[in-house]
Amino acid sequence: MARPASPRDLFLSFTWLALQGFGGVLAVVQRELVERKRWLTRDEFIEDWAVAQIMPGPNVVNLSIMLGDRYFGWRGAFAALSGMLALPLLVVLALALIYSHVADNPAVAGALRGMAAVAAGLVVATGLKLIAALRSNVLGPALCAALGLACFTAIALLRWPLLPVLLVVGGLGCVLAYRRLKP
Repeated sequence: MARPASPRDLFLSFTWLALQGFGGVLAVVQRELVERKRWLTRDEFIEDWAVAQIMPGPNVVNLSIMLGDRYFGWRGAFAALSGMLALPLLVVLALALIYSHVADNPAVAGALRGMAAVAAGLVVATGLKLIAALRSNVLGPALCAALGLACFTAIALLRWPLLPVLLVVGGLGCVLAYRRLKP
């Protein structure tokens, strides 16, 4: 498996990832880190992404810190985090300034609605790409699908609050996995 050449490589790579991923970077991060750079296997990516999701803060920022630390300690973590935040911050500030002048334009509102649909499609496509990794999951594909469906139903259809749903369904998943892994 490949690895980043230096903290500078981490900085540049995560800057590039951040600049590609406005509105959701899961698809971009998975493609870049697993398929293109091969810094992670698909299973490692899924495990690291799961940890990044339960930590406070943006998922991809958490992932950048974890990967940077794994390869170069605190210097790598700082380089990856800086790459995620520095240039994208300047871009967001510039876009906010521009948006303040065109926010009332109906064409701009329509364009933003279209971009939201594209971002949702990217998330679904990435989920479908990663579904093959469920074959090696200790819970098996059927139970993983049932837990995912339970989360979707509770949050999207029943509109229950995210935190309690994650605590209950995620906790159930952890208990079931622990029982299956227990010797």
